[in-house]
Formats: sequence, C-alpha cells, structure tokens
Amino acid sequence: MKNILVIGSEGQLGHEIKNRSNSLQQARFSFTTFETLDVTNFDLLKNTIAKQPYDYIINCTAYTAVDKAESEAELARKINTEAIRVIGETAAQTQAKVIHVSTDYVFDGTNYRPYIEEDKTAPNTVYGQTKLEGEQLLLQSHSKSIILRTSWLYSSHGNNFVKTMIRLGKERDALNVIYDQVGSPTYAGDLAQAILHIIASDLSGSQAFQPGIYHYSNEGVASWYDFTLAIHQAMGISCQIHPIESKDYPTPAPRPHYSVLNKAKIKKIYQLQIPYWKDSLTKCLAELKS
Repeated sequence: MKNILVIGSEGQLGHEIKNRSNSLQQARFSFTTFETLDVTNFDLLKNTIAKQPYDYIINCTAYTAVDKAESEAELARKINTEAIRVIGETAAQTQAKVIHVSTDYVFDGTNYRPYIEEDKTAPNTVYGQTKLEGEQLLLQSHSKSIILRTSWLYSSHGNNFVKTMIRLGKERDALNVIYDQVGSPTYAGDLAQAILHIIASDLSGSQAFQPGIYHYSNEGVASWYDFTLAIHQAMGISCQIHPIESKDYPTPAPRPHYSVLNKAKIKKIYQLQIPYWKDSLTKCLAELKS
C-alpha cells in the first residue's frame, strides 16, 4: 500500500482529488487543509512530510487571490514560493515523488500560439512571479517532481468564475464580460483525474513517473465572454451579456490576454485523453444542479 499526502484538500482541486481517491485502491491517502496544516509554518510543514514516509505528495495549496497578491506579496511568497521550497527539499530527503500545480500566469500572455513548456516565462503579476519562483525552487530541490501548469480552473466546489457568473446572471439583467482575454477553461475534476492517472500509471508500471514541467487544461479555446455565454445558456439564464475590452475593466493585477497551453507533452507521455471544455462544463453544471 502506497501513502499519498494531499496538501490543500479544502480547495477546488484538492476536493476533486478527495472525491476520486477511491479509484486508486492500492494507495492510502492523507488529506490536509490550511486549518490542519498551515503551510506558512515551515517547521510544521517539514515535520508533517517527514514523520511518515509518503510515496507521493500532491500539492494543491496556493495563494490564488491575483489582485490581492499585489498588496500581500509577502504572504503570497510564503505560500507560493517558500512553502514549495520546503516541500521539495523535504521530499528529496524522504524520496517522495511530488506533483505540484502551477499556473499560466508564469507567462506574460502575449503569445500568438499555445504555450509549450519550454517557452520563456515572464510573469507580470506578484501571483505569477511567486508561482514561477516556487517552480524554480522545486526543480532545484533535486526531488522527483512533476509541475502541472493549468489555467482558468473551476469546479462545483468553492469560489470560482462559473459560480460567480451563475449568481450574477440570476441577480442582474445585464453583465459586462471581457472578450479580449483568451484561454482554456479547466474543470478541476479533469485535472484531478489526470493527477491520479499519473500516479496509477507509475504504480502499475505502464508509464514511469517522469519529472519535469507539463501543461494541462481542457481542450479548446474561449474568451471569458464565450465562457459566460456557455454557462448561462446551459443554466437557462436570460441575463444580457455585453462584450467589453480589458481596458474597460481595470484590475490591480493585469490579466494575460492569451493563456492557451499546449498539452502535447502530457498527452504523449501519459496517453491522456483530455475532454473538450464545453463537455466538462456540462458535467460540472450537472453536479451543481444536483
């Protein structure tokens, strides 16, 4: 029986991994939340990882308040950077394999084609910078680590764009939504399934754990405007949606205009079939309705 530690199980992704953990019958899972494991308490974090020999560590915790991070840089760095250094260094000592989730915000969003893993990083937000520094420290830790960059994550659990648009659509007659930022909405359930697939492949011997950086998002491309229209259409919401430009909705942290990720690497190595974003949205909305 293999031991797996999931850090940050109260978030969208951690919640989805927990829901699917029974599918990995040859593993015993331990789940922590920020209440049971404050990752800014580095001694506690180190001791939690070291006290039991974990075979795999899945890190789902992150400081994700993109705008707030601009004024809370120190806290964002503790969670997104320094905690990842501790996880990596401790995992290297205990021989645990790490799967860590990162973000499309490590790029500046000025590309014209889907980003590959080797593309130059150039974050222009505190959130993106701290996530990139976390990636770099994890790679330098000499732990066996997989970094999964993803984008536009949502689920039926927690706070996210999908649930916000449903609420606002029911409360208001009209909404202004940005149309000049493009990416791939990603259902956290699909990302959770991909993570468990990577571990299952390693355990079965069908595909050994291959450390490195990978990109994962749902297939297809949409703007926030397209995404909102699809959400409202599926939920039968009749709110009027007006497309606006980013300049008409200024935020403390600039958003990348282009966040599409190339998934060829993870699909080839791990033989993954990645669902189309609209199909996964339908699945998530069915969960919300029930």
